[in-house]
Amino acid sequence: MSDFDTTQWSLVIAAGESDSAASREALETLCETYWYPLYVYVRRRGHAEDDARDLTQGFFVKLLEKNWVGAADRARGKFRTFMLTALKHYMLDEWDRQRAQKRGGGKLPLSLDFDTAEGGFKLEVPDERTPEAVFDACWADTVLLRARERLRREVLEPGKEDRFERLEGFVTGEGREVPYQEVAAEFGMSESAVKVAVYRMRRHFGEVLRAEVAETVQDPAEVEPELKHLLGLLVA
Repeated sequence: MSDFDTTQWSLVIAAGESDSAASREALETLCETYWYPLYVYVRRRGHAEDDARDLTQGFFVKLLEKNWVGAADRARGKFRTFMLTALKHYMLDEWDRQRAQKRGGGKLPLSLDFDTAEGGFKLEVPDERTPEAVFDACWADTVLLRARERLRREVLEPGKEDRFERLEGFVTGEGREVPYQEVAAEFGMSESAVKVAVYRMRRHFGEVLRAEVAETVQDPAEVEPELKHLLGLLVA
């Protein structure tokens, strides 16, 4: 893996100086990561489903059209902090104007599946956490999901989906109740071979998780603290 000298956040910041295809793609990738946690935040703030859709989509239209990220303060190393703060400002300053426009107005080069998002929101366990805390938790879950998808793309061998899923269970903690010996017998492997495969997958997963986190910070020194924060949210 690289040392993350050039993160997605760095490319996004560069968009303020040059609207390159790379920086634009980086921004859209980050938006795809953050839109659901932001949608949940808006819902947790008490907005109805339709209003939350309007607010979330309107926010991203402005974010991309006006290149707000390109003008961001480089000191704001955490992209999630910037995104949440920008959304709060948008909700305060732009809501009335957005409601006066036709729903769905503005060109948004992202595919936001609000029906799925609302279904996910309704499955969220009610709790007393603040909307900001819920946003953080959704962010952690989203980064974890993206890391798992990345692991699948990079590790999965064609025709060996079942074995991958069984081994992944040991990495994510979903397969701890299954003995290595049982998995070995199921796939015609030795127990030691299973342990080695799990070890390699676990190490690779750690790398892709770090990579996902690294894409949301400006300074590589922020990776470890942000990763620690993410893991703390996942076990909370």
